[in-house]
Amino acid sequence: FLFQLKAQAPGSAEELRCLQVINQQQEGSSLEELISNRSCLKLANTIKAYVATVTENVIRRSAVKEARQSYFNTSEGQVPRKTAGKPSAHLTLRPQNLAQDGNSKRFGNLSQSCRHAIARWEDSTIHSHLQNITYRDGRLRVNQAGKYYVYSQIYFRYPSDGASTRVSVPQLVQCINWKTSYSQPILLLKGVGTKCWAPEADYGLHALYQGGLFELKAGDELFVSVSSLAIDYNDAAASYFGAFRLDL
Repeated sequence: FLFQLKAQAPGSAEELRCLQVINQQQEGSSLEELISNRSCLKLANTIKAYVATVTENVIRRSAVKEARQSYFNTSEGQVPRKTAGKPSAHLTLRPQNLAQDGNSKRFGNLSQSCRHAIARWEDSTIHSHLQNITYRDGRLRVNQAGKYYVYSQIYFRYPSDGASTRVSVPQLVQCINWKTSYSQPILLLKGVGTKCWAPEADYGLHALYQGGLFELKAGDELFVSVSSLAIDYNDAAASYFGAFRLDL
């Protein structure tokens, strides 16, 4: 290194002699000649400053390289995927196909009081969303195990028969069902309301809400069933179904 420096930056005979003295220094040898000569001290300080600058640059480049390696996937040469958000879903109701109501059988054996499975939900509107949970054909499918708060509200809307009398005094029932690896669904939550509306009313309206915290596994499914599909389908803020994971 010193011979290269001498070749690249020719100086006085005194500086060359100092370079030879520095180059010939052995560990533990005397530094009296260097200390007593100002030219040698000046040259030694210049070399020291140069070495410090080179060392600082090497350390900086090494730090930048390590930072890049931590950001890039060195095995695939790709930027790591952004961490998915906490699992959550909020669906809003769509009009059901009453002609295909018999398809509720594909949801399994349901309670007679909640025999109509709701098979149509909106999952990508201004009122709804899906994040790290899968939706298909009326079911929410959990992708990550954990404790989930599961909830639903249905806005029932019973019309009169046009003769100022009610078709019946209906019992309103809403159920949230849990489908595991077992063949038949398990009833998680059940909400009930029996209402008697005034005969002169055009419509009888009632909302049933329920929610609860449950331990779910990856692959578990959730769906809602009701006692009747006489529901208000025109208000996305009134009838909904969702779940989100809690880190407890």
